[in-house]
Amino acid sequence: MSFSVAEGPRLLAHLDEGPGLDRHRLAHAAPGVVPLERLASAAEAADLRGRGGAGFPFAVKLRTAARRGAVVVVNLSEGEPASHKDEALAMLRPHLILDGAALAARALGSRRVHLVLPGDRPHVSERIHEAVAERRAGERLQWRTHVADEGFVSGQARAVIELMSGRANRPVTAWAPEAVSGFHGRPTLLSNAETYAQLCSIWSQGPDPATMLVTRHSETGATTVLEVELGAPWSAVLSPDELRRPVLVGGYHGVWVPAGALADRRVAAEDLAELGARLGAGVVMPLPAGVCPVDRTARIVSYLAAQSAGRCGPCRNGLPSLAHAVDQVRRGIDNGERVQELCGLVSGRGACAHPDGTARLVRSLLRWFGDELHLHQRQECGHGALAPTG
Repeated sequence: MSFSVAEGPRLLAHLDEGPGLDRHRLAHAAPGVVPLERLASAAEAADLRGRGGAGFPFAVKLRTAARRGAVVVVNLSEGEPASHKDEALAMLRPHLILDGAALAARALGSRRVHLVLPGDRPHVSERIHEAVAERRAGERLQWRTHVADEGFVSGQARAVIELMSGRANRPVTAWAPEAVSGFHGRPTLLSNAETYAQLCSIWSQGPDPATMLVTRHSETGATTVLEVELGAPWSAVLSPDELRRPVLVGGYHGVWVPAGALADRRVAAEDLAELGARLGAGVVMPLPAGVCPVDRTARIVSYLAAQSAGRCGPCRNGLPSLAHAVDQVRRGIDNGERVQELCGLVSGRGACAHPDGTARLVRSLLRWFGDELHLHQRQECGHGALAPTG
């Protein structure tokens, strides 16, 4: 793996014991048939929310999908290139994911679980197939795998449904939530790998302490997956020096928060909301010393524009225009008015949330980095970021 994993209190506990089923069963009994309302109530009491980015209450999804013909889907296709938390779980704790999915499937009366695997991380697919093979003896559930395309939007919920249906792995406009009408129009419980792992942990070990997985990118270039207790100070995630720097929270669809803003705050949704931020997929990226935030944002937006599925105007036309406008700001040619206009034009109009997430990132640049933007307007960036990116 291209990252390290730190020992944690729940999902990442006892990493030295390996990923095998026998070791897993020492801490987690085989999931039986649990009444749906009991499982939903346990998830609700623990305030389990989706760990794929949106943070939607899992219990609401579960209850909504509780109708005849329900489908259970585990999304291991992170899409976000800066996130490695689901990859870490798949490699080190695959049976936590599979047990959580089995609990949900049996509660819903489903006999099959669909596993959507990342096309750009073949080692994850290999490990999941190994874990499924360990379980097949004596387990009545069927496990079906699908391999997503490489790309940022391939793991988006509707793109996953399209893949499972044999169509192109791209987002389409959704007229109803997946839990109401998803795969072949059936109620579909679609959540990411960490969400199911958390469900297993809550059911077998209780709700406390509540944790989440974070992918931390340090200014030295090292990447680490951490399990952090919700409510912990940010010093549990970032070093004192990193806390004094601007930080990108939530990944490429996240937002910048200004230097020092996290120093007296907790790893908690309400604390981040004060800054207009949310943890999203749990990616935390401090801005390294000597790196221009305008330049870094322009490069990310250029990447996101290239990841368009090409299925709607805001993505196909709006994001390249936004990337160009941000680059004009970086080069000192524009003052940001065109950027503001384009953010408003692409938001809320796409087939998926890709334009919205990109605009959210750009707006945070405009909100927090006024001094740097003024320097670019005067052609005075101290980081040498005025030249064309090429």
